[in-house]
Amino acid sequence: MSTKKIALLGVLIALCVVGRLAFASIPNVQPVTAIIIICSFWMGPITGLILAAGSTVATNMVLGSGTWTISQIIAWSIIGILSGVIGKWFKKTPVIILGIYAGICGLIFGFIMSLERLVIGKLFWPYYLAGLPFDINHAIGNMVFFIILFPVLSRLLKERAGYMLQE
Repeated sequence: MSTKKIALLGVLIALCVVGRLAFASIPNVQPVTAIIIICSFWMGPITGLILAAGSTVATNMVLGSGTWTISQIIAWSIIGILSGVIGKWFKKTPVIILGIYAGICGLIFGFIMSLERLVIGKLFWPYYLAGLPFDINHAIGNMVFFIILFPVLSRLLKERAGYMLQE
């Protein structure tokens, strides 16, 4: 991996951290998932994995870490890898379809986060169902952030880092 790509990843991780902190007062609404989806879509699944892990660790240094940190890394990594694969195979996907996909990713994220309850031996379904309104907030927030950020980040990534985008 080149120094320029590492620097770009550092800037993108910083963007995720600032975005998550800026919206920390609104439950489950932050631009991190949308940024991971967009960057993975253009730069590939490995970039999505690195961005997901780096963003989670960096933001949890400020917001607090716990057993959920592992679940967040897993959830955002799965979303990043999936988005990278979609970007590799389906570059011409309409933005509105990708926006709906971003919303679905909010629900997937919540489901994966809830799976932690199974691992630690607690009841899964009551926990998951109680968290569903927050997952819906995440899904709606993802769609809004995606629609706003996709044109801006796509243009920046293509103009400034076009040589690093997946082919």
